[in-house]
Order: sequence, then structure tokens, then C-alpha cells
Amino acid sequence: MTIAYFDCFSGISGDMILGALVDAGMDFEELTNELKKLPVDGYRLTRKEVARQHISGTKIDVIVRTASGHEVVEGPGEEMPYHEHGDGRHLADLISIIENSELNHVIKQQAICIFEQLATAEGKVHGISKEAVHLHEVSGVDAIIDIVGACIGLALLDIKTVYTSALPVGRGFVHCDHGLMPVPAPGALELMRDMPVYQTGIEGELVTPTGAAFLKATATGQGVMPKMVLRKIGYGAGTKEIQGHPNMLRVCIGDKVD
Repeated sequence: MTIAYFDCFSGISGDMILGALVDAGMDFEELTNELKKLPVDGYRLTRKEVARQHISGTKIDVIVRTASGHEVVEGPGEEMPYHEHGDGRHLADLISIIENSELNHVIKQQAICIFEQLATAEGKVHGISKEAVHLHEVSGVDAIIDIVGACIGLALLDIKTVYTSALPVGRGFVHCDHGLMPVPAPGALELMRDMPVYQTGIEGELVTPTGAAFLKATATGQGVMPKMVLRKIGYGAGTKEIQGHPNMLRVCIGDKVD
């Protein structure tokens, strides 16, 4: 059985997951073709080789075209996708988008589960129901592509079981729709409940809500790497340059050993 261990020594975000899976061997063209099965437009996916502290990896960006015609990339540290008020998609809208796609059933159910985790956590933080939270326009497209793309990656690489390391958390504050928020963002921290975490001295957000929700919904084991015959290794680069620290997510893929 093929398993994957996400080594989150610098945290985890949606774009880092995609980068790590592509770097480990997921075909980028297959990924983009599968994503075309979603009834979503106004974005494009880019891929490039980068280095972080002399470690080579893959950087994936979801570039979203706004209503005004501008293209923007929303990176980790800026990703606070859910908010209480304003224009945006509700959980029901996201479920409808996924269910009305031509993706296979397993990918659909996995992606819906991740979005339900996100909405539940943000609803709890803001004291509202998961049905009432909104995903704003730019983060909405970005999160859909990141989350569905990650689920596609697990399917394309035939990964049956996911494991994760303990999650490092940063410190300080980030700006969002609600004003100044502590790091970890309350929604992300809520998603990390019942998972192993540890404090770092790094300023800024390391584990984004999307990254935390992905692991919450897919990881069946947390902590040390399980015994496996190691077959593939991939590094997904984060957007930020962290002084003296490689901002990468490492995925180790192999055959489980009992």
C-alpha cells in the first residue's frame, strides 16, 4: 500500500502541498487537465523550480484574475479565506461546485470533507454556523484549486494513507478582514486541535487554514514517520523567504511496512 508522510518542518499550505506532490512525480499536465473538470475559471496554474536555503523544490502558484482584470497570487501568510460577512461563496456553493464537476467520486468526497473542516473551524471561531461563513472571491478560487488539486495529487500518485509530522506554529500577528489577528490564525489553530504542535520563534503564519484542513481530513497518523520503503521524495516551496530557514514542505512517499 502506498503511503505519504508530510514532513512539515516549515509548516504547510495549499500551494506547498501541490508543489511537494508535483516535485515527487505528479504529472503537472495531468493535474491541470483534471482541474479543468471543475466548473471554475478565471485562474491559471504556474510551476517553477526554486531553491530555499540551497534545497531545490517546486513552487506552484494559483494566479487568480479578479473582477477588475488584475491577476493576483495570494500566498501563505495572507490566506485568511473565511470571513463572516460580504460577498463570497458559502459552504453549500463550494459543495455544489465540486459535486457538479466531472471528477471521480473519491476526489469529490475528500475535497468536500476538507472544506467542511475549514467551514466548521471558522464558524466555531466566529460564533456562527459553518453554513454562514463566506469564502471571499480571490481566496475562494485559490482554495478550491489548492484543495481539489491536493486530492487529485493523492489519487494520481495512488496514495492510500496520509501521515503527518508535528506542526510548527509561528508567532506575531497578521492582517485580515477582521483586523489584526494573532498567529496562528484562530481558524488554523482550531483545525490543529488534537494534533501534535510545537512553537517556533519564526514570525508569521506557517500552517495556513487550508494546509491544516487538508491534514485534519486526510491524515490518519501524526508524529514520527511510519516504517516504509521510501520510493519518492518531493519538496514544495512556500512563498515567503524565511531568514536562515528552508521554507519547504517535504513529502515522503513509499510502500508501507508492517
